[in-house]
Amino acid sequence: MTGPSTTPTGTPPPTADDWWTRALAFGERLSTAAPGLGGAAPDADARSEERQRTCDATGPRQVAPRLVEAGTDESGIRALFAEPAAALSARTTRPAWAAFVTDALRNPPLAQVRPEARGPEVFAGLVHPIVEEACQRLAERLVPDAVDSAALCRGFAARLGGRLSAIAAPTLLGELQAAAVRGELAGEDGRQRFADFVSRLAAPKRLTALLGRYPVLGRLLGQAAQQAVEGWGEMLARYAADRTAIVDNLLDGCDPGRLVAVDELSADSHCGGRAVVALVFAGGQRVVYKPRSVEAHARLAELIVWLNGALPGIDLRTPATLVRDGYGWSEFIVCAPLASHAGADRFYRRQGALLALLHLVWAVDIHHENVIACGEHPVVVDVETVFHPAATRPGQSGDPAGDRLASSVYRTGMLPLMLVGAHGRVDVSALGGDGVAPTGTAYWVDVGTDRMRLERRPASITGRGNRARLDGVDREPADHEPALLAGFRAAYDAIMKERVEVGALLRRFADVETRVVVRPTRFYRTLLSRSNQPALLRDALDRDRVLDALRPVAAEQPRSAGLVPHELAELWAGEVPLFTTTPVETGVRTADGTWVEGVFDRPALVCALEQLDAMSDANLRDQEWIISATLATRREATSHRGGPGGEARDTVAEPARLLAGARGIGDRLVAVAARGDDEVNWLGLELVDERQWLVLPMGAGLATGYTGVALFLAELWALTGVQRYAANARAALVRLPYLLTALSCHDSAVRAVGCGGMTGFGGIAYALARLANRLGGAEPRDWTRMAVGLAERSLTTDAPPGVFTGVAGCLAAMTAVHEELGLPEAAAVARRCAAILADRAGEADPSAGFAVGAAGTGWALARYADSTVAGADSVGYAALGTRLLRASTTDGAEYGWCAGRAGVQAAQYAAGVTDDPTALSGLAARPVLRDLSLCHGELGIIEALAVRRESEAARIRRRRAGQVVDAIARAGARCGTPGGVPTPGMLNGLAGIGYGLLRAGFPNEVPSVLLLASSR
Repeated sequence: MTGPSTTPTGTPPPTADDWWTRALAFGERLSTAAPGLGGAAPDADARSEERQRTCDATGPRQVAPRLVEAGTDESGIRALFAEPAAALSARTTRPAWAAFVTDALRNPPLAQVRPEARGPEVFAGLVHPIVEEACQRLAERLVPDAVDSAALCRGFAARLGGRLSAIAAPTLLGELQAAAVRGELAGEDGRQRFADFVSRLAAPKRLTALLGRYPVLGRLLGQAAQQAVEGWGEMLARYAADRTAIVDNLLDGCDPGRLVAVDELSADSHCGGRAVVALVFAGGQRVVYKPRSVEAHARLAELIVWLNGALPGIDLRTPATLVRDGYGWSEFIVCAPLASHAGADRFYRRQGALLALLHLVWAVDIHHENVIACGEHPVVVDVETVFHPAATRPGQSGDPAGDRLASSVYRTGMLPLMLVGAHGRVDVSALGGDGVAPTGTAYWVDVGTDRMRLERRPASITGRGNRARLDGVDREPADHEPALLAGFRAAYDAIMKERVEVGALLRRFADVETRVVVRPTRFYRTLLSRSNQPALLRDALDRDRVLDALRPVAAEQPRSAGLVPHELAELWAGEVPLFTTTPVETGVRTADGTWVEGVFDRPALVCALEQLDAMSDANLRDQEWIISATLATRREATSHRGGPGGEARDTVAEPARLLAGARGIGDRLVAVAARGDDEVNWLGLELVDERQWLVLPMGAGLATGYTGVALFLAELWALTGVQRYAANARAALVRLPYLLTALSCHDSAVRAVGCGGMTGFGGIAYALARLANRLGGAEPRDWTRMAVGLAERSLTTDAPPGVFTGVAGCLAAMTAVHEELGLPEAAAVARRCAAILADRAGEADPSAGFAVGAAGTGWALARYADSTVAGADSVGYAALGTRLLRASTTDGAEYGWCAGRAGVQAAQYAAGVTDDPTALSGLAARPVLRDLSLCHGELGIIEALAVRRESEAARIRRRRAGQVVDAIARAGARCGTPGGVPTPGMLNGLAGIGYGLLRAGFPNEVPSVLLLASSR
């Protein structure tokens, strides 16, 4: 069948004079506005009226913040919103992109659909007029003697056609779907109907009419084509001028033949179509063109030469570079596999040394696309982000642990950096580059039919040649941790020994132009994608408001406010904003050359030299921990359970020996603490949502946060009287009241934290109550009240029932808080928790263990019933708790506390429900676990002995604890983390191991934190 025109009825085709006026953004309208602009034009068209209604409903200051900043009053904003296209056309000079598109539309679209086309390329025929115009303009700038003009133009057309098709695809897809719904397309099947759609749109003036309806699309297409011509033209002119030098310096003097192709090496362009590309010659050789300064490569090469001399055999490689004013050329590094297994260790030893060097020069953004594995050599091919200024001065972020992480080797981006989402996780670092796209990947489905659409699906991501590869398989970096650490340590030591010489080499970077990453590139890409939807391409004012989503993000970094107009201009040009600086400056230069002062607090070179002076053995240990901890994040979340350890002597530990072991752990926690003016915090390796291990500054939670560490230090102080333990416990709590106050302002945040006894406000309140009694003072008591109030707000009838994350934990914690401090509000929350658990008793899983199952719920109810809080209802709650505890099973379970036998048996014994005589023999006969942690390791199992009072249990407890002390002396305090990497926290980490030693030695003085017991 033959359908009507796809141009909506009543919409006249645009005239040659005004089709582009709707594509002008706020800033351009303001810059061309006549003096005295005041009211709306009387002949405002339908779009103007629609914009005016939006302005009236939302408020001018909300829809046009840029104009308010520029000093435009509300009447002026309303006038700009209401101004008809014809009026704007009368006072505005036609932009170059509009002239480009107008000229291009003289060329006819192509109605053919290439059968092999995939994704947006099926629309390539419709953008052909613009591609053809661009090819004609590029051809005029080619120098035929040095290039294969025909081959280059074909490649240029293919790449530009793909880019323009991708820009136009959402709009064309919307038009296709609308036409299909209206039944306007002719054909027997979906492919024929799609071909009919393309054929209709390729008819004379139909494409012009489309751009009349979507003028912003015309702008985006015209800009992209112009940028491509300018970028390629500039690159080819520079190549013609530098060809002899390129051959002599980068190709060993061998003539490579004519230039036949240009391959894009980066998905992003900057500064008007300029991008990093590889030039391909007839002889197969390649060189890399970089449209920005490559002086940083040359300076880094000097450092690498120095390090190679200081470390014989390290032999780091760097690409050969040809420096030119504002741009340059470099050697194309080819990815190559390893020749042997031994070569893998040599590769990672070099990567460790390279990591130390990049840390020295304050590099960032060294992700998987910026390193190439060339046999045994990791080669950094992009170092434009060396000497990257810090966003804040140390101590200004509000968290000393966050400051430590931000200034550590982690900031380079070379170490594992996990991004986690609904579909999976991906490691984007130079050591990784693998995983599953967290938000999925867009797939075009039913391409070339009238059912064509875009879907988001899980997709695996593989590296781009950044990982050492042997026999077709990438080597796992975590398997070569010793080699990586050895290389890092060797380079770090060499730098420390020659600080003066190294400092002189660093100062040679003073005038080098470097790139500043103000905001993540993926944020810009997301914003560009969202602003390319058809509904936003009818009028630039609509798209402008979407791009203004940049403003609240920028508001989080007040110093960057002056960059926002430049970012918006670049985003309007369809490009990722780019800023540059030098290591001795605190401002940045924008793409158009504007200098914006005061974006950063201190010059990067000052920071780097201070870091050089601060290098020490202690700092080296900090960096090595971060390396090991980030490597551990590549391990699967299920790997946290420890297996049997080594041989253990049958020794009995006296309390004094256990106290000495706990003191050793306490001293270690004090030593590794990150310190601010009056506070401390720690970096930890934390399992987030049971899905992914991450290196993070510790939060406030009892399980993995600083309140748990403070509680252990306070107990240690109570037993030893050593003041530094109490001082660090108090300093760890400094920021807690500010956090609780901030959370109290956001109901969603309160609900997200939850009421749990280990991970929520229940656990925080419990720790604070215990700390109030141990440390004294009114403040911890007041903070406890705050935490109790937040626990009550987070307590919902559909909250998880278990101890660690849910209502049972809140009940146990509130019972203990009332026993510790006598707070009536804690008793009220406890009564509410008990009522909720009674209503949901049937949900408790008898086989899920103590942390989340019936055993924990039953124990919390039984304990509550035995307290003074329960009152007249105690009998009913005691019976319910007993029933749940008796129903709890341990069949097939491991011995661990959280989900195994130890937790269930301890809860049953503590509540007086059972006294299984075989439990002691089972706990006594096991081999000592490698994992010594409380949650699922050896000391959690020993806790099941600490709650018992008979002499046999005490003997077994002290013997097992002695074996733990021996294991610590032999292999260190192995935590419940991948590879046993030390982490400070209570459940999985050092604080819990230390606390477990105190419980084993002093069960009457130190109450069970796993049972959320009080000291009363």
